[in-house]
Amino acid sequence: MGFFDFEFKMDDIKKHQPPLQKLNKVLDWEIFRPMLESALLNKNKAKSGRPPFDKILMFNIIILQRYFNISDDQTEFQIKDRLSFMDFLNLELSDKIPDAKTIWFFKDQPQKIRKKTMLVNLKSEVELNMYLVL
Repeated sequence: MGFFDFEFKMDDIKKHQPPLQKLNKVLDWEIFRPMLESALLNKNKAKSGRPPFDKILMFNIIILQRYFNISDDQTEFQIKDRLSFMDFLNLELSDKIPDAKTIWFFKDQPQKIRKKTMLVNLKSEVELNMYLVL
């Protein structure tokens, strides 16, 4: 594998204008950060252990799951396997990705249940943009 093979492959994929990359162009994911941060507070503020994954990354993983109708285990595998998923999530080949249990835990947080209406609004916004892109 050559030094620039990954970049050449991604350029080739982007020529086909995949829907996920279109969505990234029209939607600024950072507008969701304040709502996600307030809804999904980390109770454990200890400095030990693995740091949590970025909430925008995790939210985008949930978007992938809903869009492609895949399980937590399949989501983990597909992120590892598909360059288009990695590109959508702004991940490099060397980046750590959440495993299936981490994805499940993110979806199952009790704080999220209390903020369900906020997340429904987020999901509606994303679905609207997906519809406009596709």
